[in-house]
Amino acid sequence: MTYGRCEDMPVWQDARMVVSIVATLIKNNERLRRDFSLADQLRRAAYSIMLNISEGFERNSDKEFAHFLNVAKGSAGELRSIIYIIADNGYVSHGHLTEIHFHIEHVSNQLSKFRAFLLDDS
Repeated sequence: MTYGRCEDMPVWQDARMVVSIVATLIKNNERLRRDFSLADQLRRAAYSIMLNISEGFERNSDKEFAHFLNVAKGSAGELRSIIYIIADNGYVSHGHLTEIHFHIEHVSNQLSKFRAFLLDDS
């Protein structure tokens, strides 16, 4: 399938949802809002997923696009780790983070499959 815009790709749409969930998490958690460094790192990791998908899409080759999808996947891993830090430090319970963890894993899996598709030379 060919997409005319990055906004049409399900993986980009799902990454956008992750950004929204992160924004809501920060907005609704006073303790996290006060931890500017952690909240900023959380935002930047979520943004990075979406932004790298967009940047890679705008490149002129599947190889470059695959590279940016790989960077986005790395940011998904970073985001998962930050989520654990938030839970382990008592900002929210582990149970409250189930939804965001599910979405991050879903995006990460999509990125892996999309990257493999782009690099498939058969």
